This record gives sequence, structure tokens and C-alpha cells, in this order.
Amino acid sequence: MNYLALSAIALTPLVFAPASAKTLFDGTWDVAVVTKAGSCQSSHYRVTVQDGRVLGPGDVSGRVTSDGYVRASIGGSHANGQLELRNGSGRWNAASSGAACSGQWKATKE
Repeated sequence: MNYLALSAIALTPLVFAPASAKTLFDGTWDVAVVTKAGSCQSSHYRVTVQDGRVLGPGDVSGRVTSDGYVRASIGGSHANGQLELRNGSGRWNAASSGAACSGQWKATKE
């Protein structure tokens, strides 16, 4: 058997292995939501990023792009911002009892 055939056989599992959708941002994140304007309460959330999807308690959902841009929603609030490898931050806005609310969020990867 020649070396070229052996090389092709050895590389076959690598060529046909399924691609992983994991991102650098996958994992559990602690997110502090701070109200800067309006009557909404500040809060904390533990969310999970899995394959670029933001998952969390209740109706937390969203997406993280491959370069760390975040767009998410929690109930009637909408948030966007930027994740780095271990932390991130951004802004959010919502309506609570008819009053406009907005603020900032900061995240730390656990």
C-alpha cells in the first residue's frame, strides 16, 4: 500500500466529521441589568449561550454572532451589545406599566 493511500485513509474521519456550531461565547453568563431611566427594576439573570443562541429563564431569547454582537429580548425589553471572551456590555430598553425604561447591562462568563 502506498503512503498516499494511507494518508487519505487517515484523513477521512476529519473530512467527513460534522462541523460544530459552537462559538467562543458558548457557556453560562451572569448578566446584571441596571436601570438608568424609568421605573423598571434592575435585576440579574443567568443565561446560557449555546451554538450562538441565548437561552435563559422565562422568555429570555436571542442570538450572538461569531464576532460577539448580541441581540436579545426579555419579555418586553430589547437589548444589544458586545461580548468579549469573558465579559460584555450593552444597552437595553423596555416599557413597564406604560413608562419608558432603559439602561445598561454587563455580563461576565462563569
